[in-house]
Amino acid sequence: MRFWLGLIGAALSLAVLPVAVGPVGAAQPQAPAGQQVDVALVLAVDVSASVDEGEAGIQRAGYIAAMRDPKVADAIRGGLNGRIAVAFLEWASPTDQRVLVNWRVISDAASAKAFADELEKAPYKPGSTTSISGGIDFAVDMIKTSGFNTIRRVIDISGDGYSEYGRPVKESRDMAVKAGVTINGLPVMNERAKFREAIPPDLDKYYSENVTGGRGSFTLAVKKLDDFNRLILQKLILEIASLEARPPLPAEAVKVVSPS
Repeated sequence: MRFWLGLIGAALSLAVLPVAVGPVGAAQPQAPAGQQVDVALVLAVDVSASVDEGEAGIQRAGYIAAMRDPKVADAIRGGLNGRIAVAFLEWASPTDQRVLVNWRVISDAASAKAFADELEKAPYKPGSTTSISGGIDFAVDMIKTSGFNTIRRVIDISGDGYSEYGRPVKESRDMAVKAGVTINGLPVMNERAKFREAIPPDLDKYYSENVTGGRGSFTLAVKKLDDFNRLILQKLILEIASLEARPPLPAEAVKVVSPS
């Protein structure tokens, strides 16, 4: 009898084991509860209608190239635990957020490359309206439910316009900061053809004042898409390194929030 009760109990425990569902509905295992990492980082990228497929492709290629760069693996190994947790999210409207790569623990060049390979294979799907607040809220929830044990929680959010739908972005930013999450901004401000909607000329200031926040937060403005790979690499290294070990900020940094 005890044998059968044991089997039933094991089956029930497996039946309620939580899984995270990716963008194509594939079940992915959750992180081991309490696993220690140096930072839990969500890469949150704008795919609203103002971002055409070419720009979206350049942005995604920038993250892929950065993850394959040996400097990122070196920065990870230099941390206290020598590993970080990363997830990749694309967002658009208040109800449109898609996890392309769910939480992955990266500890070396091989695991960083595996993350990049998985991201490279993910299909591209354009969105509609722009809700930075929706992207922040979704990313914060991802971090809260990730199961990782870390003192640094970071959202790396990039976009090419103001938040026009959903709740006020400052509300989302302030709630994230209150929950111990740092938000770093990457406003994309490249020049466009005349027939396309122009990017707001003060987008870097908008991100600095409304989007970024938290301990050690900063904003990097991308003025040329040719610079995207370089800035993404710099940004990831800054986010992986602790404040004490952080390299000098690049000239494009708009604002730094001092540790509180």
